[in-house]
Amino acid sequence: MSEEKKPGRRSASDAHNRRHDKSKAETPVGSPPADRMLRPQTFQRPTTRDLLLANRETSFLAFDERVLELASDPRVPLLERMRFLCISSSNLDEFFEVRVAGIKQKILGGVEGGGIDGLSPMQELSMIRRRTHALVKRQYQVLNDLLLPELANEGLHFLPRTQWNDETRVWVRDYFQNEIAPVLSPLGLDPAHPFPRLTNKSLTFMIDLRGVDAFGRDSGYALVRAPRSLPRVIAVPSSISGKPHAFVFLSSILHAEIAQLFSGMEPLGVYQFKITRNSELYVQDEEVANIRRALESELMQRNFGDVVRLEVASNCPNRVIKFLQKQFRLDDGDVYRVDGPVNLNRLISIPDSIDRPDLKFEPFVPAVPNTVHQGADLFAVIKQRGDIVLHHPYESYEPVIELVRQAASDPDVLAIKQTLYRTGHRSAFVKSLMDASLAGKDVTVVIELRARFDEEANIALATRLQEAGIQVVYGVVGYKTHAKMLLVVRREKNRLQKYVHVGTGNYHATTARLYTDISLLSSSKSLTDDVQKIFTQLTGLGQTQNLKRVVQAPFFMHSFVLERIQQETRIAQEGGQGRILARMNSLVDARVVEALYQASASGVKVELIIRGICVLRAGVPGLSDNIRVVSVLGRFLEHSRVWWFGADADERVYIASADWMPRNFFNRVEIAVPVTGEAGIRIREECLEYYLRDDAFAWNLDSDGAYRRVQHRSDEGEPFSAQQTLIDRFNGRDLSD
Repeated sequence: MSEEKKPGRRSASDAHNRRHDKSKAETPVGSPPADRMLRPQTFQRPTTRDLLLANRETSFLAFDERVLELASDPRVPLLERMRFLCISSSNLDEFFEVRVAGIKQKILGGVEGGGIDGLSPMQELSMIRRRTHALVKRQYQVLNDLLLPELANEGLHFLPRTQWNDETRVWVRDYFQNEIAPVLSPLGLDPAHPFPRLTNKSLTFMIDLRGVDAFGRDSGYALVRAPRSLPRVIAVPSSISGKPHAFVFLSSILHAEIAQLFSGMEPLGVYQFKITRNSELYVQDEEVANIRRALESELMQRNFGDVVRLEVASNCPNRVIKFLQKQFRLDDGDVYRVDGPVNLNRLISIPDSIDRPDLKFEPFVPAVPNTVHQGADLFAVIKQRGDIVLHHPYESYEPVIELVRQAASDPDVLAIKQTLYRTGHRSAFVKSLMDASLAGKDVTVVIELRARFDEEANIALATRLQEAGIQVVYGVVGYKTHAKMLLVVRREKNRLQKYVHVGTGNYHATTARLYTDISLLSSSKSLTDDVQKIFTQLTGLGQTQNLKRVVQAPFFMHSFVLERIQQETRIAQEGGQGRILARMNSLVDARVVEALYQASASGVKVELIIRGICVLRAGVPGLSDNIRVVSVLGRFLEHSRVWWFGADADERVYIASADWMPRNFFNRVEIAVPVTGEAGIRIREECLEYYLRDDAFAWNLDSDGAYRRVQHRSDEGEPFSAQQTLIDRFNGRDLSD
């Protein structure tokens, strides 16, 4: 076929685009037809019965395995590798608290039906046990065989009891007597002292005693709980240890000195263990009159849900383990023997407590664009510049904080509205909102009480805000408010002007330095009007119609994503070059996966950057040949949600608060916003194209469902790291226009 007659993207799709010009003009992006506005969209199963899907839970475990792989990667600074080990342990804790706990509840409830991959709850649990036992074993191998020896080579010694010299033993005894023993409460187990209710993830010691107690009774088992107020790692003075930097684990001190708590008796064995409980909160939204009070009641029980996992020292005798299993009603598969501290995630304090910059990531200073530098009149800048995009953490989050601060003190600002899902303990946003209210401005905050593991903090925050005279709304019953929106209403020249911030991340200044996210500052009438309508809906519960720019869940986002995928599919079927680039935390929705499979079969090139869970199977012959899935990990937690659909004249980049998951599409209030022009091109380059090029810290999802590290070719120069490239590009720079 000659070059001039070869069907190209535009020539094949021009007619298609012309056919849809009229409909696009009548129905603005994000606004569904009126007959689809009456109620939120509901979940529907895909039409393809034999859809090839991966298991969600094993996909998460594969993600945690990738995190653990960074803990053994010599290219990562040594103390940062310790941090990744702790993160992998913390991830696994939450996995058991929520996902495994939910599967066990299904089994107890007699649920036999399979999930989207066809596995029954019992099959899932069996598969999870195999995978997690191997993962935990690998965690301790990384700690004992890699990290601790390498730290010792760097002069950082974590001393087991077998390596204590006489001076260290004396120092440990004094430390125990003065700093630890006074806060411990040993509990002998007998009919008057039954087995206690241990809190979730607490470090506890089981002591096997021999001898007669003070009342002449034969001793048996006793328990000692280690309060969370005690440090898990203790520095030993170099004058005592004979080493420049020496540390001992709290568990080692307790093993060595716990006999002091049982005078006249002999501990035959001391065995540390930790339990993980079901931590999900169960509130039937439609049955409660006050969701806040219902949550407060549930929170009291969170630390005492059903036990789902027992971690115990590897030297613990079987008879002791069986005793603990009986107390917690656990099967053998729920027991994890570990060769080291049972609370690995509590070692997260080690990197921060050791002053060795050479063993950590190099310091990084976010860039501040000149247009929004400190002291700039942000309202004037936004109005003049139009849409302003900030890429965090490479660019500072301070302009977002400063926008609320200026709004609070500006006499021309009449109202501030903001959603809060997760925010810091000492949030600058909260202070500014309270200042604004005290200054007489109308302040409304939509706060999501059910943000998992932040429920208690958000209830306390709601109280503080209400005491400052702020109108607090708890979102919509049955739907978590996950959208990230800020609206400021200001009087300018006898008219009202609105300004917005929307983003992919939470209003949390600390995580803004650790997570990759996108912020958009704008005074665009179409966007500010849409955000105002959504706030009115959240507070007044009326219908939101005729959105010009925002795509909103649970009303239209799912069908919108499907339609955009199908549009690319039609273009490819007509001989064009359909293309989809998307980045998110998780891909779980089966109907979206089905649409992507159909797109791939039609010739659409699909490239997905998915940090964590992905149930889609990439590169399967005849099904997903044209789909690539890549996972990129690194110094910063990848958190941005960015979608790009390459349909010729309608090519557009979207930033979103939502992953492609049923919960985001159908059970949450979410938004996606198009970003056009130079800002959209920049987002596409930095958030999508850089990550698809990464061959330093990227993994490809293969057709067999396994993730394999992308191998850098030595003949291609230095490895390309997306995160490092962006760090080098922005580090500490004041950016001009």
